[in-house]
Amino acid sequence: MNKPPVWLAYTAAFFGVCSHASSEFFSKLSGLPGVETSVWRFMIGGFALLCVALISRESRQLITPLRQDFLPIISLSLLGMALAQFIFHWSLDFASAVQVATMVTIMPIVVVFVARVVEGTQVTPAKLVSGIGAFLGCMLLLTDGYIAQLGGDGATFTGVLMAFGCAVIGAVYLVLVKPYMQKYGAIRMTTYTFVLGFIALWILVGVMWGRWVNPLSLTDRPPVEMASILALGVWNTCIGFLLWFWGLSNVPDIGRGNYLFFLKPVIALVLAYFLLAESITVTQLAAIVAITGFVAAEIFYDRIVLFFRRESVL
Repeated sequence: MNKPPVWLAYTAAFFGVCSHASSEFFSKLSGLPGVETSVWRFMIGGFALLCVALISRESRQLITPLRQDFLPIISLSLLGMALAQFIFHWSLDFASAVQVATMVTIMPIVVVFVARVVEGTQVTPAKLVSGIGAFLGCMLLLTDGYIAQLGGDGATFTGVLMAFGCAVIGAVYLVLVKPYMQKYGAIRMTTYTFVLGFIALWILVGVMWGRWVNPLSLTDRPPVEMASILALGVWNTCIGFLLWFWGLSNVPDIGRGNYLFFLKPVIALVLAYFLLAESITVTQLAAIVAITGFVAAEIFYDRIVLFFRRESVL
């Protein structure tokens, strides 16, 4: 099978990041507790992904991969992305959308070191510098205006720690799932994650929290909440994850591809401004410049080095 152009893989990953960056806001607008939101998201997203998988000739065979790699697929689906997303939505009950979006952004840094252990991928100086620099920009966003909250009743700090756990679990998943994405395709692997994850989360939330989600109750909710739940399932899950996983599975360097994730808090800030009417401070703008600058430096690192070499020769 011919590999797609590199620019197309990076473009798909970028739009996947745009989808990720809006999920916190649709979760907040849904009006539901985080644990119940995760069930709705996996239910609608899983159904949408199942439809996509069955429509596509290359992915409609869903039984054979389960026969060949049952344990890895089940483990990665439930203990990987399903667990990470469950913690992600739960964390929004304690921390703000921008805080969660910012803390989850450490995922690319963890991916680099996990890939080093699992795949033996070299951690180059460019990756270290760009990763640390962009992360410092994220820390500016995280602390700007929230220091008082972190020192309050501890609820916000709990949410931030939960978001951190989500990022770590998600990073491990992204590295471990890559060979199966390449073997079975992003559509099938993402479908397994959300269909199997829905079954597990529906039972977990029903037993532990007493919230047995009824899909027929969706139309009983106010229009904004119903639209937000549908957006979480279709845009943030079906479309967003397919773009993100397909892009990452086709970029030449998963560590570099994941650095696009540093754009997530930037997009989140813009959405906070327009959707939630939150003001953007000077510190936040400085962080945006730092994050985008370091990401661009990492992506175009080879071209930048080549340019300066030519200039020095001249």
